[in-house]
Amino acid sequence: MESTRRPRLTPAIADIRRAVRALLPTEGLVLVGLSGGADSLALAAATAFEAGRAGIRAGAVIVDHNLQTGSADVAVAAAETARQLGLDPVLVWSVTVDGDGTGPEAAARTARYAAFTAALEQTGASGVLLGHTLDDQAETVLLGLARGSGPTSLRGMAAQTGPILRPLLGIRRAATRQFCADAGLAPWTDPHNFDPRYARVRARETVLPLLESELGPGVAVALARTAQALREDSDALDELADAVARRHWAHGTIDAAALAAQPAAVRQRVIRLGVEQECGVWLDRRQTLAVAALVTDWHGQGALSLPGIRVIRQGGLLIFSVPA
Repeated sequence: MESTRRPRLTPAIADIRRAVRALLPTEGLVLVGLSGGADSLALAAATAFEAGRAGIRAGAVIVDHNLQTGSADVAVAAAETARQLGLDPVLVWSVTVDGDGTGPEAAARTARYAAFTAALEQTGASGVLLGHTLDDQAETVLLGLARGSGPTSLRGMAAQTGPILRPLLGIRRAATRQFCADAGLAPWTDPHNFDPRYARVRARETVLPLLESELGPGVAVALARTAQALREDSDALDELADAVARRHWAHGTIDAAALAAQPAAVRQRVIRLGVEQECGVWLDRRQTLAVAALVTDWHGQGALSLPGIRVIRQGGLLIFSVPA
């Protein structure tokens, strides 16, 4: 399992290996999501080394999105590099990115994560390690701020979400490039990473450097730190909301007085959580506030019709139904 490459132990290699070691399971098989770029390549090399030391198996899954000319060749090259690093099994998945109305980045992400799920099922692996870095986290928070997405987006990416593991969220992108240079690895450069049509690219190449220039260094680190703090707060509020929902939601109804007694942050969460679980509908903030107004600004208004759901207040109850 251990790579035949024996690079000298530089600070970048040591830091990334240590980060990987902290999230590896104690047994079984894990996969690395490998694109061939510096982030995922450094992650793959570090995982091959650490898995060998821990006595577990590590493989790779390469997703060809078929969005660029020559993408199949890139996938083949990434697979060969994975094998040279000692990763086994190495899977290459070719996917079709559907235009589902969410935009090309979101559609590609949906196809990619579906491939990860399929790879987990096929191999029996316990998780997929992804190479998201501190810089990716900062970009996520910045984009969330720009969109007014609220704490769900501003909390950023978690180090672990089910079988998805992100050990490099505390590592700067520059460190992954340095790892590759120190280890003699040649990463692939994705031209999409420099295409200004994508909001994330503009945040990375223009907005964050401007903030660093005007406000001083450390903006990316501060944004990532903010995400961690918001994640802690949001998790606590989610637990409170879940407890309230379990006590008061029943068969598509909830007591208005029970909602009125909650702080706004909890009340909104209880509404979103209950509607999602009971009706299979996800409400955005504007829609959630419209439902909350039936509690906080009640003056006899009629039924509220939202996409996929109808809400009416009757006899002190909010009654939710899905239109036929």
